[in-house]
Formats: sequence, C-alpha cells, structure tokens
Amino acid sequence: MALRALRACMVCSIVQPQSKFSREGCPNCEEFLELRGNQDSIGEATSQVFEGLITLSDPLGSWVAKWQRLQDYVPGTYAIKVVGVLPDDYVSAAENAGVKYIPRDGSNIEDEA
Repeated sequence: MALRALRACMVCSIVQPQSKFSREGCPNCEEFLELRGNQDSIGEATSQVFEGLITLSDPLGSWVAKWQRLQDYVPGTYAIKVVGVLPDDYVSAAENAGVKYIPRDGSNIEDEA
C-alpha cells in the first residue's frame, strides 16, 4: 500500500488508509466525527501529514500508550505527531462527546507532574 493513501485522525492519531476511514470511520472517534462515507469530513478531520508510527496491541498496559495519551483507544497503528488544524466544529463535537481535544502536532505539550 502506498503511504500516500494513509491518513491520521487529528483527534486520536490512528493511522488508516483513506478507504478504511471512508468504509468504517475512525474506530475511536466515529461517534462524534462521523467520517464513515463522508469524504469532506475525512479531509477535514484527518491528515496525510504525520510523523512516526507506533503499533499498539495493549493500549492499557503500554507505557508508550500512556506517554502518547492512547490508553483509552483500540489497538492499532498510531502517529506520534499529526500535522493539521482540526476545524472548530469538530473540536466542539469532540468536547460535546466528553473528549478533551488536545492537538496531536506537539504544539500543546502538557507537563505531567
């Protein structure tokens, strides 16, 4: 598969082919992003520009998952950084669903005590 066909969700950073986002949506964020079958939403809420890949089989037990804030997500392949700006409508939808949106581009690094 060509890497150009891969996209990363700007909310959870899962990496999938664009066709899978279209067919199944985001396995972590579909409830509020509603990507399934919506090419415009896929273009706005996912990015082709990302850095590094992490493959998680046990998000709850992985220190890497904790470090990347992925412990509550499904097993899969995730980007370390996702470049792009999530439109305000999607940020609001995430927050209305109880998901605190933290940009995955490294611009909002939180200090952990």
